[in-house]
Amino acid sequence: MESQRLHRLTEIIPGALVWTTILGAALLSYFAPLVAIYFIILFDLFWFFRIVHFLFFLAVSARHYRHDIKIDWLPITEKDPGFDKLYHVVFLPTVEEGVEILRDTLENLATSRFPVKDKVIVVLAGEARVGEEFPDKAKILEQEFAGRFFRLVVTVHPADVVGEIIGKGSNLNYSARQVQRLIDELGIPYEDIIVSSFDCDTAVHAQYFANLSHKFLTHPNRLRSSYQPVILFSNNIWDVSPPVRVASFGTVFWLFGELSRPEKMCSFSSHAVPWQALVDVGFWHPDIVSEDSRIFLQCLFRYDGDYEMTPMYVPVTCDAVVGETFWKSMVNLYKQQRRWAWGVEHFPYMIEEIQKHPRMPWRKKLYHLWLQTEGMYSWAVAPVLIFMLGYLPLWFAPTSIKEMAFFQNTPHTLEALMRLSLTGVLATALLSFFLLPPRPQHKKHWDWLVMIFQWALVPVTFILFGSIPAIDAQTRLMIGKPLGYNVTAKSRKT
Repeated sequence: MESQRLHRLTEIIPGALVWTTILGAALLSYFAPLVAIYFIILFDLFWFFRIVHFLFFLAVSARHYRHDIKIDWLPITEKDPGFDKLYHVVFLPTVEEGVEILRDTLENLATSRFPVKDKVIVVLAGEARVGEEFPDKAKILEQEFAGRFFRLVVTVHPADVVGEIIGKGSNLNYSARQVQRLIDELGIPYEDIIVSSFDCDTAVHAQYFANLSHKFLTHPNRLRSSYQPVILFSNNIWDVSPPVRVASFGTVFWLFGELSRPEKMCSFSSHAVPWQALVDVGFWHPDIVSEDSRIFLQCLFRYDGDYEMTPMYVPVTCDAVVGETFWKSMVNLYKQQRRWAWGVEHFPYMIEEIQKHPRMPWRKKLYHLWLQTEGMYSWAVAPVLIFMLGYLPLWFAPTSIKEMAFFQNTPHTLEALMRLSLTGVLATALLSFFLLPPRPQHKKHWDWLVMIFQWALVPVTFILFGSIPAIDAQTRLMIGKPLGYNVTAKSRKT
């Protein structure tokens, strides 16, 4: 009973912090506008320096990316000790995706610059809750790709399992347990297997498996690290709406900035984990939404802090969110961002795990708790604070304050800080052109102009599809209204 009360309290804390900040900013603007003005100038200055700091690491990661994608990694990793014994397992959870998307994904894996026929086990993990649709698709794909992988395994996750929620985590948990039986039958040592957890639309760079093999085999403590590739939402990037493109590139640039600071990283979306680590933690949790980042935390606590992230600068590409209409795309984008923001569910988990692992250094406990908490908090409040405090104190200030020279110069000061901050938008916009795939034939030359002017949407996008869905997620956790798992729609014109 005591543990339940503690859990409920820790669910309230993140949302309470967010709403205390927002309401406090509004009250401060009304009752102490001069203090609010001082605060917002310092806050904007802080975020300008934070943007400069971010751009430095973004440039470092971009340099590594340009270097690593040009290297033929297979001859290098073939010389690594243990390569002959190494196997890859690739999980592809799927629900309602069409056979064309699944076929494209399998074809991409099969044509990698790597001996996939001898070393890669692909797991097509479907859901029983969609009826006979998945088994029919699986039969087609099994026939088409017979003999092209070391094994092509098809699993069907049962519906309505007690203690699970509908989602990728429960599917992965079930399919991993089925694959464990196969691995035991084949007699493959657990320490010789590295697992890639993908979305069903994930396309790997030709060098992905070779680069991952090299990272894994040369890591000094390879079983105590997850491996995070660059993720580009570029499979259909030319066909989605401008707000979706801006939000998708925002996620890409965030990940780029994190890759060159691996001590701050947590696994995100497509990632790789040692099979031994998965077995040790009991695989992915089946009752959560954010299974991609939770698996890192599971390993971190299981090994008392002796676990880390290793960056990969060879990319995988995924679909950007879509919809049948523009407005449906906006709804789907909001739901996707809210689902990612539901990573705030890790806060209660971390508080509970901190108490269970006395051998884990307190410095590491607090550091990772701070990273998770500050990241979710800033995601929710930073854009709102900049917008609110940039205007409310100016509206509510009494005449005596409005006559002050400092007050009259405030709009110019804030405008100057915003112009300086726009250098970050310019830098990321330029990098986005470097990351774009070639223009498809069905797109016109003038579509390049849309790609340029779409970056004017950054302020609106950061609030509507950044701050607000993050506030939504943390508020839901605070009031005890769990967020279910929504599947991102997949659709391509080519």
